[in-house]
Amino acid sequence: MPSKRPQVTALLCATSATAMANMAQTTVLGLLVYQLTRSELDLGFLGLAEFAPAALLVVVAGSAVDRFDRRRVAAVGALSNTAVALALAVYLRHPRGAATTPIFLLVLAYGVGQAFLAPALRSVPSAMVSDDRVPWLVARNSVAWQAASITGPLLGGFLYDSGLWVPFVVVAAMDAIGAAAVLAIRIPGETPGHPRLQPPGTTPAIEVGHSLEVGHVLEEGIPLAEDIPAPGSRVREALEGLRFVRAESILLGAISLDLFAVLFGGAVTLLPAIAVRLHVGAIGLGWLRASSGLGAGLMTVLISIRPIKRRVGRALLAAVAVFGAWTVVLGITRSYALSFIAIFALSAADSVSVFVRATLVPLATPPAMRGRVLAVENVFIGASNQLGGFESGAVGQLLGTTGSIVFGGIGTLVVALAWGVLFSPLRRLDGFPSPAERSPQV
Repeated sequence: MPSKRPQVTALLCATSATAMANMAQTTVLGLLVYQLTRSELDLGFLGLAEFAPAALLVVVAGSAVDRFDRRRVAAVGALSNTAVALALAVYLRHPRGAATTPIFLLVLAYGVGQAFLAPALRSVPSAMVSDDRVPWLVARNSVAWQAASITGPLLGGFLYDSGLWVPFVVVAAMDAIGAAAVLAIRIPGETPGHPRLQPPGTTPAIEVGHSLEVGHVLEEGIPLAEDIPAPGSRVREALEGLRFVRAESILLGAISLDLFAVLFGGAVTLLPAIAVRLHVGAIGLGWLRASSGLGAGLMTVLISIRPIKRRVGRALLAAVAVFGAWTVVLGITRSYALSFIAIFALSAADSVSVFVRATLVPLATPPAMRGRVLAVENVFIGASNQLGGFESGAVGQLLGTTGSIVFGGIGTLVVALAWGVLFSPLRRLDGFPSPAERSPQV
């Protein structure tokens, strides 16, 4: 049996390259737009422009990931992002008189590529290894992503002063590298381009007595197809991802927790405004963004060494509460050093919730449904970041940067407490679900 090490290396390379490109571009665009408009609301619109395509294309993207070779879907998304970055470089080659409208339109185009890239690339780890090895690979993939979240903002900040167009050329190159890396991955038992959905007439089933978690056991004789109809129309197939999440309390609680918690805690969107308030330039902003990756990266390394195995539900809720508390600190402080520490700490807490959710979702989802479920989750994640950023920008326009961030941190604390009550199975979740081995009955 050939070693899987080259495949893991290719996955980590694809994750690192595309994440680094995303972080560098986000850093540069945020500072550029804020310097052009001095409007917190425009920072919110910038995030919303990136998120909107993921929400609108969730049905198409999820179905594409499940129906076609997920590696090629991810590569197409990365190459689309390459084209957008090159277009931004051309537009900003002569920045005098630059307007924000073309920038927002190009960000919308970037969101289209990301809508396919994100769920496709996130579905690869769970297909590369056996279910019991998913936490191992997810943790290492998270380390790669966090490393990119440190280097990406720093790279964007340093390149920003070399010319507005320069960062986007580098971003385009990294996205192209990511596309090549994901195509180098080989997934056992999968033929490139071959549909992976179950053929009509087959009924995925779950073992009698198997539970996704606390108290949820399917009765004998009730096929899974009652919740997930056999493939027919592509739209119906894609919508099953949403229906499946809605039917599973633990999945719905974990994914929606991220949505509503970070909806209030989207302070990272206002980092360009914070950097201007603290009188630091592009490099200072790059370090503030990098502090997020440093905190999350350190925590992710610790988790990869000692993964969370017990009381995962309480760990998830506690992490969200800590995230909210440090968000309040970030809003109040006028110190660059304390701002750095606050971002470091809240990001470390966030990485705990990311690990729990990233491990829980694929293990609690049938393999044939993972693309569609992860596409739905991608909308929730995108919503938590981008809609949260829009909320922060809109509130910032009314209350100022400080008021917006403090309000959001308090809201996150409230959400953590409320979800502990509303989703008691999630709160009581002690360990990750047993691997969801759902083989078709033929």
